Amino acid sequence: MRESGQGTETVRRSWPRLRPVYPGGWWLDVLLLAGLAGLTLALANGHLYGVDQAVREWSDDNRPEYAYWIARVFNFLGQGGWLLTPLAAILGILTALRSRSIRPLLVVVAAYAATYLTIGPLKIWTDRAAPTSDLPPEESVKIFNSHLPADEYSMSYPSGHVANAIIWYGAIALLLVALLRTLGRPHPPAALARVIRIAPPLIVFCTTTYLSWHWITDSVAGILLGLFVDRLLTRIPWDDLPLPALRNGIDRPGVFTSAP
Repeated sequence: MRESGQGTETVRRSWPRLRPVYPGGWWLDVLLLAGLAGLTLALANGHLYGVDQAVREWSDDNRPEYAYWIARVFNFLGQGGWLLTPLAAILGILTALRSRSIRPLLVVVAAYAATYLTIGPLKIWTDRAAPTSDLPPEESVKIFNSHLPADEYSMSYPSGHVANAIIWYGAIALLLVALLRTLGRPHPPAALARVIRIAPPLIVFCTTTYLSWHWITDSVAGILLGLFVDRLLTRIPWDDLPLPALRNGIDRPGVFTSAP
């Protein structure tokens, strides 16, 4: 509301519309959060430990050296620190330079903030050892395990590799399609973005569990958390976010108009 000499004038502020996601609505987001909460609660009450241990035993008994190295190489697809973050940053910078807009860099910043504020705190809070721990399996598999030794790795839940893969490859797909638009490809194949979003996270899920670097419930939790965060980031209307007027118009919209 704004007062004036001629009466009261209502000032309407238009907010940017959220970008569409598939499937639409918020029901899947609620299910993902409920699934993550339910899985965590089940583990806290001692359930599913048998499944975790059985998968670990099968993996350890069926991992010849050649399969180990193949899995380890493909697992690098989930490395956030030295692969996914730099790759997304390079794409963001190239797209920003090509489009003369700062908006592509906002995608990288948002993805980094989202992973930092969700995955890390959950790992610290849940206090779970990895399957490769030297502790007895019945002890290392426990979640919220305050009795772990001080030098024991205790951040296995959820799998950061899996969650990182879903979040960062979603950002990479968005930036790559936007970059292709600046190179004269206004309508890149829709299958390209889907492959980037789906294939690497699935590979990371399988290899992380097969290598016994995470319990299978860690990896499932990573999927649930990663999909939830990815859907939130996908909804952000990057082209319509209100930004202050910047020099040389580098706040210009239109970069992601046709991006998925």
